[in-house]
Amino acid sequence: MSTFDEDLFLKGLEQRRATLGAEYVDANLAAADEFTRPFQEAMTAWCWGFGWGDDVIDAKTRSMMNLSMIGALGKMHEWEVHCKGALTNGVNQEELRAIIHVIGIYCGVPQALECFRVARKVLAEAGAAE
Repeated sequence: MSTFDEDLFLKGLEQRRATLGAEYVDANLAAADEFTRPFQEAMTAWCWGFGWGDDVIDAKTRSMMNLSMIGALGKMHEWEVHCKGALTNGVNQEELRAIIHVIGIYCGVPQALECFRVARKVLAEAGAAE
């Protein structure tokens, strides 16, 4: 029995692949087992289908919002994944720096330093570092 709306899942899958890359998303879904698959499916439908699935806010702005929120939570693995996705969605290095400045103001300097460390790694891998 499915715990999600198939259309919302497919819409979410398309958006998730467009932002994070099909290889990354498909690997996550393939690695899901009986225990984790329902969450992967629900998260794809809810986060990416419902949360990202309309045209009210563009993907670049959503990426910037996500980086701010995930940075505030200090979830650095997810921050790295979404940092890569933000570059895909058109966030540039200056915007990334400004986001980290806001994280530093509202969440503290240690958290901003963590974000800068991860951002430098992501930018270097993307060939976009100054």
